[in-house]
Amino acid sequence: MADAKPVHHTLSVLVENKAGVLTRVAGLFARRGFNIYSLAVAPTDDERFSRITIVVDVESAPLEQVQKQLFKLINVVKITELAPDEAVERELMLVTVSAEPGTRGQVIELVQVFEGSIVDVGHDAVTVMLAGASDKLDDFEELMRAYGIVELQRTGRVALPKLERQAPRLRSVSGKVG
Repeated sequence: MADAKPVHHTLSVLVENKAGVLTRVAGLFARRGFNIYSLAVAPTDDERFSRITIVVDVESAPLEQVQKQLFKLINVVKITELAPDEAVERELMLVTVSAEPGTRGQVIELVQVFEGSIVDVGHDAVTVMLAGASDKLDDFEELMRAYGIVELQRTGRVALPKLERQAPRLRSVSGKVG
């Protein structure tokens, strides 16, 4: 039987945008032995706050315990668990790939198929930007290995809750025309 894929949960943590907050969050995970699969942080539209997206391996600690420990940190404002079917998750990849003149066309074609962009071109390599679901980036990375990956950087997942899909019900307006 094949090994089961690890179970991950995505937490969106709104924190005060102050020095040392990320260090305290990461320290909490390290002290408790919680395994972080992915971590991304950036300011929100309100400069007072930052959003930390943490993808946690729930085999290393129960999710409820992770949330309780996070809430104990003074700068944590709000924690939201984002279930995969209730969230929009994306990741960004920058990858420099060998692209000799004989294979450059194949690399460019794969970039187009995966809806990526070539952001830098050298004599024998190209740098590609690709955004999407983690599985899509995994697949692209695997295909690029055959050409030779020179350098690769991935951001880790970022996520927001999906928007409401049901339209609000309209009230019928009836009036008599006389």
